[in-house]
Amino acid sequence: MTRFMPRFLTGLRARLVVGFLAVVTIALILVFATLPGLLNGYFEQQTQDDLKRRTGTVWLFVVRELLAYQSGDGGAPRPLLQPTNPVTVADGVSEALGTPDSGVVRELAQEVAQANVTVTIASSPETPDDIVYELHVPLGDERGLDGQQREPISETLSVAPVPDLFYTQAGAGAPERVVTVELSEPFTFRAQSIESIIRVMAVAAIIALIVAVIVSIFIAERLSNPIRRLTSAARELSEGHLDTRVTPPSNSREMAELTNAFNSMAERVQESIEFIRRDRDRSRDFLADVSHELRTPIAALRTFNELLAEGAVEDEVTEAEFLDQSRQQIERLDWLATNLLELSKLESGLVLLDLRPDDLRAVVENAIQQAQPSADRKGVKLVMNVPDKPIRQRHDPQRLGQVVGNLIGNAIKFTPSGGQVDVTLTSTKKGAELLVADTGVGINAAELPFVFERFYRGAEANESRAAGSGLGLSIVRSIVEMHNGRVAITSTPGKGTQVSVALPRDVSVSSPAPVRA
Repeated sequence: MTRFMPRFLTGLRARLVVGFLAVVTIALILVFATLPGLLNGYFEQQTQDDLKRRTGTVWLFVVRELLAYQSGDGGAPRPLLQPTNPVTVADGVSEALGTPDSGVVRELAQEVAQANVTVTIASSPETPDDIVYELHVPLGDERGLDGQQREPISETLSVAPVPDLFYTQAGAGAPERVVTVELSEPFTFRAQSIESIIRVMAVAAIIALIVAVIVSIFIAERLSNPIRRLTSAARELSEGHLDTRVTPPSNSREMAELTNAFNSMAERVQESIEFIRRDRDRSRDFLADVSHELRTPIAALRTFNELLAEGAVEDEVTEAEFLDQSRQQIERLDWLATNLLELSKLESGLVLLDLRPDDLRAVVENAIQQAQPSADRKGVKLVMNVPDKPIRQRHDPQRLGQVVGNLIGNAIKFTPSGGQVDVTLTSTKKGAELLVADTGVGINAAELPFVFERFYRGAEANESRAAGSGLGLSIVRSIVEMHNGRVAITSTPGKGTQVSVALPRDVSVSSPAPVRA
């Protein structure tokens, strides 16, 4: 069916329009199903009331004619009924009221009653069924006006007995006569009125349907547009257009909430996809870096092994040097594998902190104690600055010891002989702060944003910096972030470097390393 509809009346809009029209059509059907009965009952009551009014009017005219007949032309009153046995009507009564074909009652039937008229006179109120006189004036169907129809109803009126004035004049007690008027099968406009109303209602229903179609199309357009836009946006989102968003409508609070929810979902999807892409790129770079880092010691070991196996080295001193170099490369491989495994555990969230409310000064003192021999061998002065009072807060002593050890080791490595490394621990309002400052070679400003990346050793790496693996600071950042802390670095080439670590008191019981975008 939708094939034959206009293009703008398809899908949801078509269903909305059909739904609106179905509701309107059902309402109109119910109206037309109940309206004739309601109208018929209303007009039937109106017709009965009108017939009663006409009956009263005819009765008054009939009684007036009878009273006029009794009064005569100023002479003695004339009787309505003769006191015979049985009682009979006076001859003048028929002349006063007329016959079925002419006379007063006939005119009343045609002009006032517009119905069949029956006039009866009973001899007394005690015997209302003792009819002495009866005049029935039928009204033919041709007497009705255009549009009138006969109604199978009737109305009778006998308001009060009428005194026979003749007997009052004669000095006797005046008997009372019962005059009854009955109207039956009147002409009315009831059927025509109902038919006219239904006809007008039918025209109004057609107009209502046309208006309903127009209004329903308008409403369906307003209701379906936001949904259509959401559908189109969802389709574009599924095709990879992650920046697709929908403007919330201003005319519908519910659709605005749905649109905002969709936009929020789209933003999260975009963030997730972008993170996955960045993580994929980082993983690719990580594998490339690992391959590059492993290739150098492996190539050296292969060369040493081949030379020794082929007997190309006859000098014992050279052979001992080769063996010592091989040992160093093996130690480098072991150290590199250990750091790679450590960093992988930290960034994957497999490592949980062993939080203890210990003194942070002990962590710094142990790290300095372990790094002191290396500093002495290189001729670097190692200075520790810690407060006299304990700084107790929850932390993982082993992991923080690893952080302090890496920072001190880097500082010693990049500080020439005669330089100095200061390690300062202070208490702050939010927790504690660790500062490791050296007087070493420093780092260029352009390289500072990348020093915490894995395997980064600088674009212009000098000999001491190239000797590292580029994993130490990555491990430091992961451990610090596991403690809900932050690490920052500042440096001036030729003057030294400062690394600050802020450690808050509020640390989660088990905090995996946060995922960095």
